[in-house]
Amino acid sequence: MTTTPTPASPARSVPVRLDFESHAGAFYRAVSHLDHAATKELDRVGLDPRLRELVRVRASQLNGCAYCVDMHTKDARAIGETEQRLYALSVWAETPFFTEREGAALAFTEAVTLMAVDHVPTAAYDAVAAQFSPDEVAALIALIVAINAWNTLGVTTQAWEPGSYQP
Repeated sequence: MTTTPTPASPARSVPVRLDFESHAGAFYRAVSHLDHAATKELDRVGLDPRLRELVRVRASQLNGCAYCVDMHTKDARAIGETEQRLYALSVWAETPFFTEREGAALAFTEAVTLMAVDHVPTAAYDAVAAQFSPDEVAALIALIVAINAWNTLGVTTQAWEPGSYQP
């Protein structure tokens, strides 16, 4: 995850609460390693890079991480995701723009991200398991856990300025 703001970044609208990387560097590096391990699993199983970014954006929307929404929306565009699907992602279930497989992954992302609300319902797990192999489900779980960790750090510390990321 790139966290260095670009020189053209506008003035910060929200002050940094904590430079987490400076104060808990070992843990920050562990989260980075977790993210890299998730990416290796996604590569190993061949999960579509656009779906990966949709999952990252959707979890980030739910968690309210503006930096991560900005980052992963830019990354999705850079690999060919359409504006229409990105604009509709927060209401994906109400649109015809996503495949059944993508819908299962997005519903599963929502269930895992919001597990405090209703744990992970069996229906959400069964739907994703019907569309993905066990290795793919495991890779999706790794991806969701990793982005939720980044979201938690970003929202809590406000260390990264939304809009500063460049792919």
